[in-house]
Amino acid sequence: MEMKPALNVFGEKLQSCSTSPMTGFFRDGCCNTSNLDGGSHTVCTILTAEFLEFSKRQGNDLSTPRPEFGFPGLKPGDSWCLCASRWRDAFRANSAPRVRLQATHLAALDIIPLAELKQFAADLN
Repeated sequence: MEMKPALNVFGEKLQSCSTSPMTGFFRDGCCNTSNLDGGSHTVCTILTAEFLEFSKRQGNDLSTPRPEFGFPGLKPGDSWCLCASRWRDAFRANSAPRVRLQATHLAALDIIPLAELKQFAADLN
């Protein structure tokens, strides 16, 4: 497994996204990624009801608990490492959730332009 450097979209140290609920491809609280992460779970988001409904319509129900997988189900206000392509799809459908850029992995920029992420930044002055 080849881990990518833990850097955010600004090339700085990647901050934690969430430990409650525990998020990330590796369930380490960060939007870290590697060559095993085919979905590029790299965008730290603050979930909204609108996005959760959008995701459910796309076939990825994030709000229903799945205890058999250790998944608590997500609610508006939770922070979550989202697949970059799902965020981009939501952006195009006017349903994108806010983004914490300091906790969004640099690899997200392979899929989403920084200018688009900045439009939804929750952590810019």
